[in-house]
Amino acid sequence: MHFTSRVGKLFDSFNIGFLAIVAIVTIYPFWDTFVVSIIPLDEYLGSSIHLFPKQVTFEAYTYLFSMSELWTSYGVTLFVTIVGTALNMILTVMAAYALSRPGLKGSRVIMFLFVFTMMFSGGIIPTYLLVKNLGMMNSVWALIIPSALNTYNLIIMKNFFTALPDGLVEAARIDGCNDLGILYKIVIPLSMPAISTITLFYAVTRWNEFFNAIFFISDKELWPLQLFLRSMLFENESSYSGGGDSVFLLGPSIKMATVMAASIPVMLIYPFFQKYFTNGVLIGAVKE
Repeated sequence: MHFTSRVGKLFDSFNIGFLAIVAIVTIYPFWDTFVVSIIPLDEYLGSSIHLFPKQVTFEAYTYLFSMSELWTSYGVTLFVTIVGTALNMILTVMAAYALSRPGLKGSRVIMFLFVFTMMFSGGIIPTYLLVKNLGMMNSVWALIIPSALNTYNLIIMKNFFTALPDGLVEAARIDGCNDLGILYKIVIPLSMPAISTITLFYAVTRWNEFFNAIFFISDKELWPLQLFLRSMLFENESSYSGGGDSVFLLGPSIKMATVMAASIPVMLIYPFFQKYFTNGVLIGAVKE
């Protein structure tokens, strides 16, 4: 017993130390980004490690938040995130529920067609031509419609619905409830851990929308936040390298301030959904 107790304590000590190192390695980049965003340029150039600021200035944030382009891109990203995530969840939940029902004819063929898209996609050029022919170029819908459903999330949700007791569904059907009523009154309330998890997956993807925006959006008024961030980084780099008198010579501070402005909203929302991850993903990933 004494030997077992000592081994357990050693394991706990090692585990705590290892996780502490992982936490430091994970947190430090965010801390370094924040510190660089609030220190003057000369202090940044004077050291390669920035643990604690000697001088604090919010000039970069003042300039950044005074830009109308930032708030426009925030509005576009919020619209894409809210509307896009809602569309994602409606399609995912309805498709997953239908495919989880044993009485659906052709469910195996339909599921195969969904899974097929995970292995083989149309490619960039056919997707571009499709979006162009549908008249969605330079439209926020080009950032929403082409990614309206994710097959991986659909599979997780389907497996979660399949694991629910069949007796609940049959009892509701005997009481006269139709499929929409069963989905709304029985299935969705019992599936909130999985739904919350998949919602966060979709929302983070929508918030970080970047790739499609490069191809389909050329109007700066419709740039999402991540495209604005890219523009700020590139413009800052060129101005800084040119040695001009531009306000972009705030240097790395303005770049890091832009990164923080794009990251903080997701960092604030994530902890409220994190508790659903283990239950939601594991139950949906393994069919019982």
